Amino acid sequence: MRLSPLNQRRWANFRANRRGYCSAIIFAALFVLTMGAEFLANDRPLVVRYDGAWFFPVLADHDETDFGGDLPVAADFKDPLIEGNIARHGFAIWPPIRYDYRSLVRDLGRPSPAPPSWGNILGTDDQARDVAARVIYGLRLGVLFGFTLTILSTVIGVLAGAVQGFYGGLVDLFFQRFIEIWSGMPRLYLLIILGSFIVPGFWVLLILLLLFSWTSLVGVVRAEFLRARNFDYVRAARALGVGDAKIMFRHLLPNAMVATLTSMPFILSGSLVTLSALDFLGFGLPPGSPSLGELVLQGKNNLQAPWLGVTAFVSLGLLLMLLVFVGEAVRDAFDPRKLPGGGR
Repeated sequence: MRLSPLNQRRWANFRANRRGYCSAIIFAALFVLTMGAEFLANDRPLVVRYDGAWFFPVLADHDETDFGGDLPVAADFKDPLIEGNIARHGFAIWPPIRYDYRSLVRDLGRPSPAPPSWGNILGTDDQARDVAARVIYGLRLGVLFGFTLTILSTVIGVLAGAVQGFYGGLVDLFFQRFIEIWSGMPRLYLLIILGSFIVPGFWVLLILLLLFSWTSLVGVVRAEFLRARNFDYVRAARALGVGDAKIMFRHLLPNAMVATLTSMPFILSGSLVTLSALDFLGFGLPPGSPSLGELVLQGKNNLQAPWLGVTAFVSLGLLLMLLVFVGEAVRDAFDPRKLPGGGR
């Protein structure tokens, strides 16, 4: 598909920002890798060849009886009996990290948290779980949560700002007063209060954060609609009998999407920070969930294990830095004063 001249200029400006362009590539690579977290860190083999039959434990459950065990229960591939049977009658291909985010590392030989080693490249946490596996799964969970919250917040914020800016008058007046009151509420305290008597979960936490995050885009969308609603082409469309909804979403919304797309990477980074803060305070995802905020809390509670704090800082800091750099590149791409190649 051939891009229009305008989009070609935007793409050229995006690539001209080398820092943001490289950050986008790195973030995309991390996102793709963490989407296949089960193939990178798992306590099950990827492929098992046993007695001439092929098994794929990473994709499906198998019983012990399939590998010479005695009980019809889910096979534990770390069991010496199962490992020995597979070694004698075939072979197993394991992922690079032989633990998932829930697996307990056996035979550490020392109290947890244990420092980095060949078997656990980032060490273990205070519950003897592999830190590298939890970082991989935590990145996936955090990015998916942030993307979902960003998309839903953008949809609601754009709709609210479009209605407010297009109709103006009393609609704009009352809506603006409501947003001022709603935005001035202590969000973190309210989230903590709500989270204290509602069982936390991915979707419950998403809805709670969505109650306050949608207001971030209302202002910029409202300003674009207020500016453009009296343009000549809008008046001409009204004179021809075009409906309000069609004018809003076909003629005015494309102008507002420039500011919206520019703000989305920063909304995503803010979502990750909020989720990590709630997990750090103990009001986020359920206990045991892979979370970067929970890893920060472990680093705080185990100062004698500096690898926990360093891993949490590097993981969260790198992710936020990449998103900020991508946001800057997107902002440059949609800047009408920018010439192709980054000039003005």
